[in-house]
Amino acid sequence: MSQSRAVEEFLGIGFHVDTLQGAASSIMEENRTARFHYVATPNVQHVVKILEDPTRIAPLYKSAWRVYCDSRVLSRLACLRGRSLPVVTGSDLTAEVLQRANVAGLKIAVIGPSVDDCAKLRVRYPRLSITSHTPPMGFIHQEKEIAACIDFVKRERAPLVFLAIGMPRQEMLANRLAADKDTTGIGLCIGASIDFLTGKQQRAPLWVQMAGFEWLHRLMSDPIRLGSRYLIECPKIIFLALREFRRSTQGSST
Repeated sequence: MSQSRAVEEFLGIGFHVDTLQGAASSIMEENRTARFHYVATPNVQHVVKILEDPTRIAPLYKSAWRVYCDSRVLSRLACLRGRSLPVVTGSDLTAEVLQRANVAGLKIAVIGPSVDDCAKLRVRYPRLSITSHTPPMGFIHQEKEIAACIDFVKRERAPLVFLAIGMPRQEMLANRLAADKDTTGIGLCIGASIDFLTGKQQRAPLWVQMAGFEWLHRLMSDPIRLGSRYLIECPKIIFLALREFRRSTQGSST
């Protein structure tokens, strides 16, 4: 597997520095027949979970082949610390990689979305050969169901594997896939990215995304489901970032 040339450490996480096009090119140019390795795109909620549960969650990101910043809030916090953290959102990266894979007529494996959702994806990307597996709710706590996901990836041997089952389940499964010596391909942990491509969910207008308020657009679109995430969980990043900054300052002064 090729190694990234630039990694920016921020809040204890090694983010790979690249543009959207560069990230997509790295994925498409990588040896996809090699042992399974995966891409993660943490946002504010993910980083909060990493900092709150470093023993269980942090290793999932340390084991990733590539880690890209999926948050303009994180990017701006990093800027305050003199760090350059380019934004490569999981949704944009998914769309770009799927478009390139479609042009190349590749086979992809998708874990998570329903058969109907994958049918809509086929309409949008007609040159793709799409295979899918939809595990049941709570599958990540059932060894039998995890094994079924691993067997699916082994059987299909798709060069690209899209894990759309939410954080941290998708990263946990990616980590298990990478630990199996017989799995191949590049996994992308993509959350709700396919929902945006099929029209199941709507992304914020580009100017809202660039302003850093895509989270507010999502909150307003589904306040009951996302209220706790954006009003309780994500604001913790300020306290946690300040805590990490103090620790780093104290460490450098001793």
